[in-house]
Amino acid sequence: MENKKTVLSLVQPSGELTIGNYLGAIQNFIKLQDEYDCYIGVADLHSITVPQVPADLRRRSREVVATYMALGLDPEKVTLFIQSHNVDHLKLYWVLNSISYMGQLSRMTQFKEKSEKSEENKNAALFTYPTLMAADILVYNADFVPVGQDQKQHMELTRDLAIRFNSRYSETFKIPQPLINESTRKIMSLRNPEKKMSKSDDDKNASIFLQDDLNAARKKIMSAVTDSLANFDYNDEQPGLKNLIDIYCALTGKETREVVEKYKGQGYGEFKKDLADVVVFKLEDFQNKFNEIMKDKDKLDEILAKGAEKSRYKTRRLMDKIYRKVGFLQLDR
Repeated sequence: MENKKTVLSLVQPSGELTIGNYLGAIQNFIKLQDEYDCYIGVADLHSITVPQVPADLRRRSREVVATYMALGLDPEKVTLFIQSHNVDHLKLYWVLNSISYMGQLSRMTQFKEKSEKSEENKNAALFTYPTLMAADILVYNADFVPVGQDQKQHMELTRDLAIRFNSRYSETFKIPQPLINESTRKIMSLRNPEKKMSKSDDDKNASIFLQDDLNAARKKIMSAVTDSLANFDYNDEQPGLKNLIDIYCALTGKETREVVEKYKGQGYGEFKKDLADVVVFKLEDFQNKFNEIMKDKDKLDEILAKGAEKSRYKTRRLMDKIYRKVGFLQLDR
């Protein structure tokens, strides 16, 4: 593992994951696990920046890991861990807070958006949330971080903090690079194809959730927005149909032109029916695997314990070095 580049990614255990999460991110992790030293974590510390039901948070944290495994991540190849199981995230977070500037943090979109939703959300943890994200990445000295456009601002802050720390205390951190898979198709809402499919969408018919009832998932596909042109083609003027073709291609591995040629001259109904079959097949396979993994809680917790150990082993030495650099007294015992 030592000669492999390090990849780091964390996801919050909030809300059910959608097929968009799978096709936009998790499917790519599966490809990365043979090539990189991957650390894939559950960001439970980030979750409490907004109010949570404790029992639900614990349950969802396990479920995220089970979801990753059911979709194809191998705990023998990647380190699956819970963020709060490695205190080094918080230790570096505090150090980085000392070089994070209020003005820069106040411009972060996450704080602006979430703080407007509720008075409870206007807390210091949410305000410094991007600093913890930076600590998550830098404590592993990650080479690459898979990101979407919505996380570009956070990556810029992470890189700024790494450069600032290196300048003040001497060379310590690698400057992480965003890992953008150009071949990844962006999956959009089934009800409004101008916006991304989201697990937090108020309209539950806009997203296909991995845990959806199979009949419900089929109905969502059949009622998905297309257009009135009745011309089967792949272009920006038909965003609804384009999105459905993207989902079909991402799940089957077929090329766009193959799909267009197959359904050219037909109505949208036949294509939607075939797409629904593809989606339902994937969901059924996933749900069967997920349920098997969740049945064996002891085995899942054993995987998480091993992941925590590997995570701490990866970060411990660098964190000791950082503490010495900033002047903290450490005892040799």
